[in-house]
Amino acid sequence: MSRPPVSGMTRLAAVIGDPVRHSRSPLIHNAAYEALGLDWVYVALPVAAGHGSAAVRAMVDLGISGLNVTMPHKTDAADACDELTSEAEALRSVNTVVLRDDGTLLGASTDGEGFMRSLADEGVRVTGKSVLIIGAGGAGRAVAHALGAAGAMVTIAARRIEAARESALLAPDALAMLMSDIDSVIAESEIIVNATPIGMAVEAPLFNTDLLTPAHLVCDLVYQPAMTPLLEAAERRSASIVGGIGMLLHQAAVAFELHTGQPAPIEVMRRAIAIL
Repeated sequence: MSRPPVSGMTRLAAVIGDPVRHSRSPLIHNAAYEALGLDWVYVALPVAAGHGSAAVRAMVDLGISGLNVTMPHKTDAADACDELTSEAEALRSVNTVVLRDDGTLLGASTDGEGFMRSLADEGVRVTGKSVLIIGAGGAGRAVAHALGAAGAMVTIAARRIEAARESALLAPDALAMLMSDIDSVIAESEIIVNATPIGMAVEAPLFNTDLLTPAHLVCDLVYQPAMTPLLEAAERRSASIVGGIGMLLHQAAVAFELHTGQPAPIEVMRRAIAIL
């Protein structure tokens, strides 16, 4: 099935960020529109820091049906929306905005749900599991909230204890610790999640990976490279691994469903990511 020719009736969706030209979202979403024959088109719009709130509010006047939001606009986007999902409200962060029929803007956060769906793909159950999340930024906070809601026992490690404690408030009975103390909890952590940018290149390891065993599951939210140094080290220790591609895929799929009201063509979107 092919997408209808672009016309005055074509609906527009976009991603905003600073920078944003590198975004993979246009290829992923346009492939999905074409697969379902939807008269939609998706573009990347550079929006300078400090202008995120105005850009989100402009959806109403411009008739932009759906928006994805990346750094540094996620907090501003939350402030600009008329209503937030429970996840976005808890995080005070929005990466997906929907222009509803009544002209109001609904803000959502799809990162946590995207991460949980990526684990489900691998048959991973988190209820009752001990999970160490390394990083208390936007992605780490979203994952902490989602894992806590699913019944995991969460520990947050960050460079600043204040950031770790703030993130720990998002999951029931979660613990906070300094990143420098990670080695002390590796043995008791069944699942380890890297929610920091460390992993995009060869850098000093986050912790002593010699402490990993085949009983561990190691997740890295970094998706490029697909096989990060952390995942390579985990694989050498025979630990199970989950890369960031699955989260990228599923957070995009959740956003697609919110924008269009249609089930996301997951395999089409997966193939689009595979050629990036």
